[in-house]
Amino acid sequence: MTQANGVSKFDLDKVLATAQLPALPQSAISLLELSQNPKNGPDEFAVPIEADPGLTGQVLKFVNSSYFGFAREISNVKHAITMVGIRTIKNFALWSAVFSLMPNPKCGPFDLKSLWQDSLRRGLFARNMAKLLGLKDAEEPFAAALLQDMAVPLLAKEFSNVYEKLLTKRDGGRIRLSDFELQVFGWTHAEAAARMAQQWNLPADFVQLVACHTHLSELLQEKPRDPSRVSVALSSMLPAGADATWYECAEFDDYYRALAPNGPSTLEMLAQVDNDFTEFAPVLKLAKPAKSLVESFQEMAAPVA
Repeated sequence: MTQANGVSKFDLDKVLATAQLPALPQSAISLLELSQNPKNGPDEFAVPIEADPGLTGQVLKFVNSSYFGFAREISNVKHAITMVGIRTIKNFALWSAVFSLMPNPKCGPFDLKSLWQDSLRRGLFARNMAKLLGLKDAEEPFAAALLQDMAVPLLAKEFSNVYEKLLTKRDGGRIRLSDFELQVFGWTHAEAAARMAQQWNLPADFVQLVACHTHLSELLQEKPRDPSRVSVALSSMLPAGADATWYECAEFDDYYRALAPNGPSTLEMLAQVDNDFTEFAPVLKLAKPAKSLVESFQEMAAPVA
């Protein structure tokens, strides 16, 4: 799939143009535009949400979920934004929009529902990890981890025969998909997702969070380390729900303990993510993965008889 001179036959811009990248809903675009001006508050952000009845219902259901656990029901959008914050609502609206736009290609072992389950677990982990590393507002790493794999459905649709082989060759997570993509295309789904984010005019910092999620070893060498980038990249090492074995478990454990030597144990952190998933998933109509993160970790950490 690569020419003799090492130049990829697959130009990423042409690939995305051919794949006809869907446009974000106007409500999501408006929220992103409003977020560029720090003077905008709940009053301004409530306007585009309330203009979209479907989004209004989703936002109120989200804010009233057990994930936040408010004692009283919140019945209007402005109050919802005031209670959970502008970034939280903006990122929820963004992910809901992307969630609704992605195709569900018939491509070997690919399963869209499983991808979104994995994405939510990674987002929740990235949020908790970023806070553990000292970041007060962890909504950007949360959203970036949620959307880090958003290019995969489009690529699997566009190159179904190729991706069926790549998804099979990754051998249940033994080898990373991005390693095969680099060999075949000359770029990875991380770069494709970042280019999608650029085309949607998402903030440059957000684009970079998505782009570098496959480069954890390089990020760990930076001084000072960026807690957002490290958290998103570490989240990408969590197991896919469809995989029977967590091959990167030991490596993940080593990285986590090195980054947070005084924080919760790896098992405690994963248990928190599992709990957060249980509370958050119903809002997005996602079922629980067949195996929890705790179960995956315990299986790999158990001594061999």
